[in-house]
Amino acid sequence: MKSTVAQIRERFDNDVERFSNLETGQSATIDAPLSLSLITQAAATITPQATAVLDVGCGAGNYTLKLLELLPNLDVTLIDLSRPMLDRAVERIRAVSTGKIEALQGDVRELDLGEGRFDVILAAAVLHHLREDAEWHAVFSKFYAALKPGGSFWIADLVQHSTPAVEALMWRRYGEYLTGLRDEAYRDHVFNYIEQEDTQRPLLYQIDLLRAVGFSNVEILHKNSSFAAFGGIK
Repeated sequence: MKSTVAQIRERFDNDVERFSNLETGQSATIDAPLSLSLITQAAATITPQATAVLDVGCGAGNYTLKLLELLPNLDVTLIDLSRPMLDRAVERIRAVSTGKIEALQGDVRELDLGEGRFDVILAAAVLHHLREDAEWHAVFSKFYAALKPGGSFWIADLVQHSTPAVEALMWRRYGEYLTGLRDEAYRDHVFNYIEQEDTQRPLLYQIDLLRAVGFSNVEILHKNSSFAAFGGIK
């Protein structure tokens, strides 16, 4: 059985510091700083006149903070399961921006995002918590509806591979990365909570889903091992 929403929330409540480093991003993610930079640069390039961003699973706010370096003083809407994460994100963003900040504690599957409200939607290391295909489709559709015409939706996440041999290869490479980052015990720790919490989908599954819900243009910005950065433009 996978972890419940309450169990996932509890882990993140106790892990705020690891998500609060703008230079490294989330260190357990391969190429996290590169993905953060590519996604925010792409978003700023596509909508240079943006006024509003939605950060889903915002953690401590790294992606919004990086975007604000390029598009200052955006109005920001933050969503996260964890109240301590939201509080840290608001504190960090308020220190560098005069834009409005709305912080929503909850599950994006249950929240009403409205229609045509945002120029940019960011979802970093969060969508792998979705479960059944119907949930994936419903959430992607919700994001599409919430974007303004010309807006963009960007994902940085753990991805699966459809071919078992390739999945095993990429998982082995990821394990080597985690061991090098710290040690084998850390690798096992990360692999354990991924097994307990995550139901990631292949990159091409998500690209096809972006198109299916209406995104006319999709872009793959980066992929390395079991991680990818990509998105769609409305």
